[in-house]
Amino acid sequence: MQPAPEHSESELLQFRRAKLDELQKRGIAAFGGKFEVSHDPGTLRKNFVEGIDVKVAGRILSRREMGKATFFDIGDITGRIQCYLSKSDVSEEDYALFIHQIDIGDFVGVTGQSFVTKKGEPSIHVKVLTPLSKALRPLPDKWHGVTDREIKYRQRYLDLISNDRSREIFVTRSKMVAEIRNYLHGRDFLEVETPMMQDVPGGAAARPFETHFNALDQKMYLRIAPELYLKRLLVGGFNRVFELNRNFRNEGVSRRHNPEFTMLEAYWAYADFEQMADLVEDMICHLAEKFCGGLIIEHKDEEGAVTKTIDLTRPWKRASYRDLVKGAAGEDWFTLSKEAKVERAHSLGVHEIHAGDEHHELDQKAFEKLVEEKSFNPTFVTHVPKELVPLAKQNVADDSVVDVYELIINGQEISPGYSELNDPIVQRQRLLDQAGEETQKIDEEFLLALEHGMPPAGGIGIGIDRLIMMLTGAESIRDVVLFPQLKRKTES
Repeated sequence: MQPAPEHSESELLQFRRAKLDELQKRGIAAFGGKFEVSHDPGTLRKNFVEGIDVKVAGRILSRREMGKATFFDIGDITGRIQCYLSKSDVSEEDYALFIHQIDIGDFVGVTGQSFVTKKGEPSIHVKVLTPLSKALRPLPDKWHGVTDREIKYRQRYLDLISNDRSREIFVTRSKMVAEIRNYLHGRDFLEVETPMMQDVPGGAAARPFETHFNALDQKMYLRIAPELYLKRLLVGGFNRVFELNRNFRNEGVSRRHNPEFTMLEAYWAYADFEQMADLVEDMICHLAEKFCGGLIIEHKDEEGAVTKTIDLTRPWKRASYRDLVKGAAGEDWFTLSKEAKVERAHSLGVHEIHAGDEHHELDQKAFEKLVEEKSFNPTFVTHVPKELVPLAKQNVADDSVVDVYELIINGQEISPGYSELNDPIVQRQRLLDQAGEETQKIDEEFLLALEHGMPPAGGIGIGIDRLIMMLTGAESIRDVVLFPQLKRKTES
């Protein structure tokens, strides 16, 4: 007897425990072992061939009893396929076992033959059913899936079981990351690994996570960026190098920020920021065409209505930082006093500012609110003020800016790219000039490496999580990170 829908969760758990006991009394391994499979459920359905012998394993996702036969679906991350079990094909005892002791959520293996039902549904005619693992808790409601965001992120496995959209996003993410590697390998970039724990956190202005290295009795930091180590490799003769791995920044959590995130950084000796922009533009368009069906990316709500369209058609817009800020905040913006900038900013809706902000800080806050947040189609923002990017090469024609791009898509920065600063004297001074701000510390080992000579180079960073958000239409970074950081659940 199957429990009625109105049973409480504790009663459902008791029912399943009782079924587990019954299986064990019958000598059936409720948590079985090896099962030879010939096809995954979704792969079999996608590449269906009728009339072949198959062995498929998966979780029971639904079931429909029809007299002396039962239809049920089994599935995994590849998809699902329908199975047909007839009382006439198995012993009465085995059929009763399936009806009374096997639940939705249990893992089973089925052995049988592929066929197509009268309604045209690819199916498996089951001849042997093997229990593989008993689920002691019920799955989420099959029609509504996991709708509670707390459960969705904290118990991602339930989200993956019940929500097709979540499965699609994470499978696509995995394939995109693999394709990024293929793309760079095909252009002679070498993938490397650099330290996750560093004694000096450098490569970005961010607050690090601290730890202690007992064997060395010294404070260490989870890296905020791999940049300074990758540049050491340029000094050592690596001409094209990249790392695709995790960074950690002990900062806020939001729709667009997770303290642990995936970053691609790549460096190309003898290139500059414009070549790096070309590389990034080509790579992102390649991903869009391969995985999104083209260069027009539609973001949709839960009902399937289009809420936003992003056009990646090439060539992408390139404009200077100053021109964009003047276009949004006024042609006279850069001639205003700090007090006038504060007043203008407030009138334009830029409120997170302070009278003590320096000019470049006011400029950046106006840029973020008035330009970045409103730019959805790709824009390379070039020639950024040197105070904002201490690791980039100064522009020859205008020493107040550096040769940098910041790629904005979907209202957020996706990728920065530099003509890398390789002058150790200027680099030291730039880092010293940051004193008093929340900035990176001076890494003497990095400066020592620069003094041995680093070739001119272009470098890029790409926030992989934000890139996946843009390409898949996910609205929160938590929807593209399998296990986002959450506050520890307190005991009730």
